[in-house]
Amino acid sequence: MAESARQATRLDAIGGHFDPWLIAVACALACVGVVMVGSSSIAQNSDEFYYLTRHFVFLGGGAVLALWLMRTELKLVEQYSQWLLLGCFVLLLLVFVPGLGRSVKGAHRWINLGVSSFQAVEAVKLLYIIWLASYLKRYSEEVSATWPAMLKPLGVAIMLVGLLLLQPDFGSSSLLLAITAGMLVLGGVNMPRMFGPVVVLLPVLAVIAIAEPYRMRRITSFMDPWKDQLDSGYQLTNSLMAVGRGEWFGVGLGASVQKLNYLPEAHTDFILAVIAEELGFVGVCVVIALFSALVARALWIGLKCVEMRRHFAGYCAFGIALWIGMQSFVSIGVNLGLLPTKGLTLPLISAGGSSVLMTCAALGLLLRVSYELDRAQRQVARARGEPGPATVADDASKSPQRQAPRAPAGVPLAGTPAPGTPPVAAHAVDPMRGTSRLRQRVEPTFGARA
Repeated sequence: MAESARQATRLDAIGGHFDPWLIAVACALACVGVVMVGSSSIAQNSDEFYYLTRHFVFLGGGAVLALWLMRTELKLVEQYSQWLLLGCFVLLLLVFVPGLGRSVKGAHRWINLGVSSFQAVEAVKLLYIIWLASYLKRYSEEVSATWPAMLKPLGVAIMLVGLLLLQPDFGSSSLLLAITAGMLVLGGVNMPRMFGPVVVLLPVLAVIAIAEPYRMRRITSFMDPWKDQLDSGYQLTNSLMAVGRGEWFGVGLGASVQKLNYLPEAHTDFILAVIAEELGFVGVCVVIALFSALVARALWIGLKCVEMRRHFAGYCAFGIALWIGMQSFVSIGVNLGLLPTKGLTLPLISAGGSSVLMTCAALGLLLRVSYELDRAQRQVARARGEPGPATVADDASKSPQRQAPRAPAGVPLAGTPAPGTPPVAAHAVDPMRGTSRLRQRVEPTFGARA
């Protein structure tokens, strides 16, 4: 029993590794963002480096948030999931508080923090994903079998969307609903049950989209932006001209013409158009490849977590992958004229304090998921005695190599059977047999289905 406790302690001492692919891709996207924000914002302010300096500050703050989440156990994050959902509603209501909420061009989306403004919906995306991951872990069987369990997260999402539409923010509302639907599908919801809510919600969203005249103008200008080039189609036509000028390899870094006060929001919503103009088709393909690699890796990590019954971690990875994947898809589609104009930033690349902060925080949480997955895999491999690079590396780094003791001639070692003694069966010395408590310590039960 004492040996089992010592082995369990050694297993608990095994650490994990943060996924190097995630770190590499995230750093590459952040570097692209720094370069392109510096290039695209040079004519947006009298101080040429104003937006670049601001971007550096928020990127540094995001790195601090990411490091903090990378050192926080997911079990602790899950314990506060209910409070995080409450925080979503509080944040979306604070934007309407006089003196605290800040309005820009008629939209109430920002909280005034004195030194800067914070867009509440950026934090809501991450907090809501954490709550939904916890909910799917706790009620996974009910979600796939009953209507009420499936409709509850949809009801919560609709309430959040209602507050977003009051701001108004149709783009983030659609994104939140899409994340909810995607996480429910990946969480094992019965697909035929999903058709009912989808059939109801799609016409409602269509009516909301055409109810406001400015949204209708965006849709019509998207269909034919050149028809009203100087009014409703101004942003899209200038974006398309920037994309067209770039051709294969671009006009050169810093040589964009459209960013010189011709293309609105060149450093935020339409930064990909500047990338296309300066770096060409090849540059756009590199950006798309980086986002594809990031999303694919996050989905793979989520799948491995679910396979190891770490469902909360897996659903968090799924939610973050859906968030970054869909938001980048919409932003790229808008810049290339494939989707109607919407005010969604390109994650990690566009200048935008709130977006940069919360995207970094989401990546920090995702890296924590990869760390705990790797740790669990190492613990299981060590307990089962399976040889592998991970377990061998741990043994080599944590304990010096020892040589077997030698006994004098004719004197058997302690524990060595005397001559003529029949060999002991292999299972008799199996440390895993009969130690159910040790097996519970080894198997990754955190995140198991409730």
